[in-house]
Amino acid sequence: MDNNLILIKNLEMTYNSEASFLSPKKEALHVLKNINLDIKKGEIISLVGESGCGKSTLANCILKLIKPQKGEIFFDGSDILKFNKKETFEYRKKIQMIFQNPYSSLNPKMKIKDTLAEPLLIHKVNSSEVREKRIDEIIELVGISQSDLKKYPHEFSGGQRQRIAIARALILKPQFIVADEPVSALDVSICASIINTLLDLRQKLNLTILFISHDLNLVRYLSDRIAVMNKGEIVEFKTTNELFEKPKDDYTKYLLSSIRTIKT
Repeated sequence: MDNNLILIKNLEMTYNSEASFLSPKKEALHVLKNINLDIKKGEIISLVGESGCGKSTLANCILKLIKPQKGEIFFDGSDILKFNKKETFEYRKKIQMIFQNPYSSLNPKMKIKDTLAEPLLIHKVNSSEVREKRIDEIIELVGISQSDLKKYPHEFSGGQRQRIAIARALILKPQFIVADEPVSALDVSICASIINTLLDLRQKLNLTILFISHDLNLVRYLSDRIAVMNKGEIVEFKTTNELFEKPKDDYTKYLLSSIRTIKT
């Protein structure tokens, strides 16, 4: 039985660079090259690689924020690239994103309760009783108090803001979460608690998570499988133990050697 929630086949994405004084000719930049990836229901897959390798572009394709030139992206058996407007709207409820910077991802003019209620209103949850119940359920799961709902984002620390951002991502009961470097802007002391919260939520809500990071020590702790990206290609995709114990690609070996060097 096929247990894939996300299945990506032969994905290609190319940008055309603008001509400039230093580079008078337009050039095609291959951001994604023949990407093939499967994410099973309930898994945490980590996508690692250096900045500019295509991680966020791939995430934006899955979120249907940008459209690739070639390939297919299946969500629970349906090709999202063929969705019409109504189908895309419904898809938005099932897949959500946790952004990197909790300081810029929340509207500074909105109280936390309004921030959490907004996705419910957009998706026509018009009963205030249902909205209140859902907000109460989510804040309990992520560790936000009732009194916090009356506050504005500037009244919270970075870790608390990221918990609010996680709550907002979960408010529509999605099946799939894209977490794009969700702890890289936080202090190391706060990072572990946020990661443990994600692991706990994954268990309680049966979430499937794509975790984007450049921190190999971090993804080793939380991932079922790891995909390594280099220059727009997935060069290696294995279980976490296999990747760390028996890497085959030279770029993967380079990444692993750098963290080992730092450790010593």
